[in-house]
Amino acid sequence: MVILVGVDGSVTSLRAGAYAAGLARRQGARLVCVYVAQLSSLYGASAGAGAGAIAAQEQALGETAADLRRQAEEGAGNLGVRLTFVAAAGDPYRELLRVADEVKADAVIVGASAQAGHRWVGSLAVRLVKAGRWPVTVVP
Repeated sequence: MVILVGVDGSVTSLRAGAYAAGLARRQGARLVCVYVAQLSSLYGASAGAGAGAIAAQEQALGETAADLRRQAEEGAGNLGVRLTFVAAAGDPYRELLRVADEVKADAVIVGASAQAGHRWVGSLAVRLVKAGRWPVTVVP
């Protein structure tokens, strides 16, 4: 069994990670933790601002991924859970779909969106549920 969890450093995603780790421990499942770095919408435009701005953004995203990997490995080690950490860049929805398909996930767990606009536009969690490929648990 494979449980996939999406993390981004937000409070709800860290709760989702903890929930997924506990579920993986109880089920004897492998946990796949996915961090997707969202490049700024100004990423392309920042090229005019200089390579320094792009390099700074990439460094910050890399540091976030490394910190989340450390936290995930530490937590999984404490629980005795097999962990695979995946860092990707791009659209979180597409990357979670891609990784879930690659690892043949049996369940997907994500944190609830804290952004007010997602009530009208649709959150990542809602989009994953609509995909209908796996059971999706949304952790508040």
